[in-house]
Amino acid sequence: MSAQVHHITHPLVQHKLTLMRNKDASSTTFRTLLGELAMLMAYEVTRDTPTQQVEIETPLEKMASPMVDGKKLVFASILRAGNGMLDGLLRVVPNARVGTVGLYRDPKTLQAVEYYFKMPADMAERDVIAVDPMLATGHSAVAAIDRIKATHPRSIKFLCLLAAPEGIRTLQAAHPDVPIYTAAIDRELNEHGYILPGLGDAGDRIFGTK
Repeated sequence: MSAQVHHITHPLVQHKLTLMRNKDASSTTFRTLLGELAMLMAYEVTRDTPTQQVEIETPLEKMASPMVDGKKLVFASILRAGNGMLDGLLRVVPNARVGTVGLYRDPKTLQAVEYYFKMPADMAERDVIAVDPMLATGHSAVAAIDRIKATHPRSIKFLCLLAAPEGIRTLQAAHPDVPIYTAAIDRELNEHGYILPGLGDAGDRIFGTK
């Protein structure tokens, strides 16, 4: 596996992912677990976030102590399923900015089609974490990162719950400089572009649309 692929194997991450995979998990349970997983994964994906020393005063004395400038961080949600991870991420970094990439997958070609794009200003000063629960064919991730790169951010990472080997290969071929953070690398895609064994359609399970 490439050094650019970070498989987050923490027992709590894997436990919650197992509960999410269960076909009998309700939309409420699925959403709750996704938020908790996003919080846990945020610790890994932000591990190398730069800090700066600030002067504070404890109850006993003044000191210099490190702080993250959350305003420099952008969580770029790839619609619609990416929105399911935002609450958990923003609980960890509440002053982060949020960008939005609206894409849908053409059911015949499996290619990503863009319908919306909005990022914060001054992207050259910001670090982006693109978020989508599933890295399946990789076409949506590539299209989203193509558009995000056009804004010239300081750095980009990709965060997902599940990745298929095909999606990893597609994303790395197009953007070898973008590290991938995932809780699982599943076996393969089926003929409809769904991850196996997977957890079904993340958007449908988050929003209860099926």
